[in-house]
Amino acid sequence: MPARGLTVPYRIAGDHVFEALFRFFFDHSPAVFAQGEIRWAAWAGSFVAVAVTAVAIAAAVASYRTGSRLGVRDRVVLTTLRVLLLLLVLACLFRPVLVVRAAVPQQNVVGVLLDDSRSMGIADMDGQPRAAYVRSAFGTPQTGLLGDLADRFAVRVFRFSSTATRAGAGADLAFAGTETRLGASLTAARQELAGLPLAGLVMVSDGADTADAALGEALLGLRAEGVPVFTVGVGRETLDRDIQIGRVATPRIALKGTTLLVDVVIAQKGFDGQTVTLDVEDEGRIVSTQQVALPTGGAPATVPVRITVENEGPRVLRFRVPALPGELVADNNQREALIDVRDRREKVLYFEGEPRFELKFIRRAVTEDENVEVVALQRTADNKYLRLGVDDADELVAGFPKTRDELFAYRGLVLGSIEAGSFTGDQLRMIAEFVDRRGGGLLALGGPRAFSEGGYAGTAVADVLPVVLDPALRDKQSPLLRLNVRPTRAGAASAVTQVAPTEAASVERWNSLPVVTAVNRLDAVKPGATVLLSASDASRRDYPVLVYQRYGRGKAFAFTPQDSWVWQMHASIPVEDLTHENYWRQLLRWLVDEVPDQVEIRTSSDRVEPGSTVPFTASVADAAFVELNDASVVATIMGPDGAVSDVTMAWGGEKAGEYQGSFAAETPGWYNLRVQATRAGATVGAASAHVRAAPGEQEYFDATLRAGTLRRIAEETGGRYYVAGSTDTLSDDLRYTGRGVTTIEEHDLWHMPIVLLLLVGLLTAEWGYRRVVGLP
Repeated sequence: MPARGLTVPYRIAGDHVFEALFRFFFDHSPAVFAQGEIRWAAWAGSFVAVAVTAVAIAAAVASYRTGSRLGVRDRVVLTTLRVLLLLLVLACLFRPVLVVRAAVPQQNVVGVLLDDSRSMGIADMDGQPRAAYVRSAFGTPQTGLLGDLADRFAVRVFRFSSTATRAGAGADLAFAGTETRLGASLTAARQELAGLPLAGLVMVSDGADTADAALGEALLGLRAEGVPVFTVGVGRETLDRDIQIGRVATPRIALKGTTLLVDVVIAQKGFDGQTVTLDVEDEGRIVSTQQVALPTGGAPATVPVRITVENEGPRVLRFRVPALPGELVADNNQREALIDVRDRREKVLYFEGEPRFELKFIRRAVTEDENVEVVALQRTADNKYLRLGVDDADELVAGFPKTRDELFAYRGLVLGSIEAGSFTGDQLRMIAEFVDRRGGGLLALGGPRAFSEGGYAGTAVADVLPVVLDPALRDKQSPLLRLNVRPTRAGAASAVTQVAPTEAASVERWNSLPVVTAVNRLDAVKPGATVLLSASDASRRDYPVLVYQRYGRGKAFAFTPQDSWVWQMHASIPVEDLTHENYWRQLLRWLVDEVPDQVEIRTSSDRVEPGSTVPFTASVADAAFVELNDASVVATIMGPDGAVSDVTMAWGGEKAGEYQGSFAAETPGWYNLRVQATRAGATVGAASAHVRAAPGEQEYFDATLRAGTLRRIAEETGGRYYVAGSTDTLSDDLRYTGRGVTTIEEHDLWHMPIVLLLLVGLLTAEWGYRRVVGLP
């Protein structure tokens, strides 16, 4: 009965010292043992050999037991060494052989996938680019590693970046691919070689996968068909000297004139403590520049950058650090971000319960802002209102909106000192739905009739607000609080509270502002809320001033002072000071930021590769923001050459109100998408978006060797991972995968060097121990 050989797959990757020692002692590579099974070739006379060995073992045991001069430990040691020696001789008499399935020369196919992406041009291999290794080892079918494979297999060479396509050899590669999709490339090669006697695939790459899709599906297909992948890692796992713009967080849509505070992460290695220049360009024009001191220890630097977007339309902001001497990769020193700047007027409804200066000065702050309009409704007496900024005679003629269609026409809502009792129950629910379902912004201001004192505790509005209300304070008068306002840690990093050109200057300005007052008692904020401004009262107790939280599709703010107009009119404030105006302009812009329309369009990315297909979706809702599944939705796409095409979008059937479509971005440049939705012949709404077709720069970011990814591919498919330049056994390992057209080979094991070494070692050990204990 044959005994099965090793069943544990060989998983040691890159340990070439172990590889060399294993081949020296065992005459074969570990892969041969992993694939084969051990059998015994000489069974004839086996019983005689066993009997003789048994007699010899018994004699050895008896001889050492009778040695009166030996202790128990010495007898055990000497007996064990003699028994092991005899068992090893017995095993050799049986002539063990390793039986393996070896690929028949030139009868099997090997697919070789060579990385053709731009990251292969990085010169991190002793000053040479990664592409140089590919050209050297796989340049022609007659030389290098490709020649070794061609001697045994029918080799099919593929070049890959976004997918795998056939190539002649490594010399044909241009290394110009702008993205790397390992999974898609492996799948393409597997499918093209389907039906052929495939011994395995060889993937030569730095492992930098820029695809969003996971590798799991591609590896599952390879495992299902039993195709092993042998990966060769090219490049270094760390770069000694490099600076990289790691992350830039910008909104995709911004209102014209909005000041953005963008966090730019600069990663670096080898430039500890040096000062670099961070420039921000808008279509070639420098809009911001600042000096950045890089941290020590290789830590990244997070740099807040203040930018005001002034021009309408799609804008490409480029964040750039000039290359420093000694950098291995200069192409990752810049990163681009697309912002779609909208020039439109956003309407905010301000409902105030009594005449007071706060309304006057808030409206004055945005008078010159062409993109924010505050429509005021001020109660002057019971059922009598003053309307300011209305578009026509019918707007708000009956007071606060009584229908969702009327309220949802606004994008922001400000509640002044107005008690909850002035609303009906349905109106209070409408306000909550304005934030939750419509996605609008709600701002509650402090005052005698606001918050807990205004009876909002226990209402639907209380659920939306970011502060905790106390029902016991209803209709009560809380003590007057005098507040010195200052930004919190989160507030200092927020664009809303930036009232000076820099963060430090802004904090200093806040500390110098005059005292404001509050008449609302607020002891706690909700767990998910963020306090941006706080204050200390006379007893040094912290008091929230500006609190924010997301709620449903929208957001809610609480601003607790009742007289922020003091920041404009106090005697210590110069006439030309714009702190109050800037603060309220920024807060109201943030209030209406990212508020959705009835029709919204989304693309998978704002930049795609030329020639790729761009999927996009449109969300459609009625005036009450109830999703519509029966609308007629058509997208009009204008390409960079002015060509126009229409795409009829269909409801996807999975998510209410979501319609799907796609188009091909064949030509580099800007694509303008405009979606028009109608229902029963009436217009529901329209939306627009921009997509840029241009080669990406992602290949140069985090461009080190991803050895972990390549190891995973090899291990999960039954292959092996190699480091470039240490692939001597690749051809042998492919020969013994057991796939394709194979023949049976038998390799004798009894005359391996390890057997001779064990025999000599056991004899020497026994003789030496005998001498130690005084035996001849």
